Amino acid sequence: MTAKVQGVVAAAKGAPVELTTVLVPDPGPGEALVRIQACGVCHTDLHYREGGIGDDFPYLLGHEAAGVVEAVGSDVTDVAPGDFVILNWRAVCGQCRACARGRPWYCFATHNASQKMTLEDGTPLSPALGIGAFVEKTLVAAGQCTKVNPEIRPEVAGLLGCGVMAGLGAALNTGGVSRGDTVAVIGCGGVGGGALLGAALAGARTIIAVDVDERKLDWARGFGATHVINSRQADPVASIRELTGGFGADVVIEAIGRPETYEQAFYARDLAGTVVLVGVPTPEMRLDMPLLDFFGRGGALKSSWYGDCLPSRDFPMLVDLHLQGRLPLEKFVSETIEVGQVEEAFAKMGRGEVLRSVVTF
Repeated sequence: MTAKVQGVVAAAKGAPVELTTVLVPDPGPGEALVRIQACGVCHTDLHYREGGIGDDFPYLLGHEAAGVVEAVGSDVTDVAPGDFVILNWRAVCGQCRACARGRPWYCFATHNASQKMTLEDGTPLSPALGIGAFVEKTLVAAGQCTKVNPEIRPEVAGLLGCGVMAGLGAALNTGGVSRGDTVAVIGCGGVGGGALLGAALAGARTIIAVDVDERKLDWARGFGATHVINSRQADPVASIRELTGGFGADVVIEAIGRPETYEQAFYARDLAGTVVLVGVPTPEMRLDMPLLDFFGRGGALKSSWYGDCLPSRDFPMLVDLHLQGRLPLEKFVSETIEVGQVEEAFAKMGRGEVLRSVVTF
């Protein structure tokens, strides 16, 4: 039977979101119906509302979520009703050229639910990142459900579904930070905080946080930063070099997605060091730098999409580390809110007042 639930919908570009009735069909083959318990308010949802990702309005927003499986399609065996899961937007196909080469974290044909959730008048909804989780129940591909230890609090678990995983993975997976490395992170919001936490988990000896907001730099210290730089007050490139013996950092992670901060990251790394771009640029942004500098400095320039994570591998491991007290994911949760407060949460996020507002049901 089709479920009638309340969800947050972006009806038009730039318009305030609306809490409205959403119709969710029973799961078909390869699908799962999930009762959402918590969903973080991520910048990506705001990008959808502003038309920065596409124009397939109306969008059912929310994607950074955890909940309990209520029903599955007849052919689904990996998850079952009652399982506590984190939703992911990388349900790997197992058949594309990336999967066939043993690199499923690059899967080029990830799965989403085949059926559409709709408004009451039948208008199909586009779920954010194929999930749509600012809603009491959502329909996803079964592969988007990653079973984890249910002892973790839902409002903490869901953060691994996007931003925090992107940051952790930028350090651990893409950047390959290892014991004794020097690391700088430019931009210390939720993703940058995850990168700092990942660098600390990997054993980096020097972890430098760069931002223009003193509040975020205070948060950065709690995620393991050994040094902080307010780039309104000091040149971040010169400061990073000074803190690394004049050389630059082994790994610099840019978690903003702007040309000027990417250029800072490029020149703040050591020779043969690594730059990781995990911040998301907008389509009109361009980078103008001397090509000789790219050649002459060597090393690696990488982009990190979803932290190059493999949810089935990474989510259970990170949840276990959190439950052991070794990964303080709870520090990302600034507040819990009701589903009707998402628009207000967007405003707080824009003012830099929160790391994560989390909708709880």
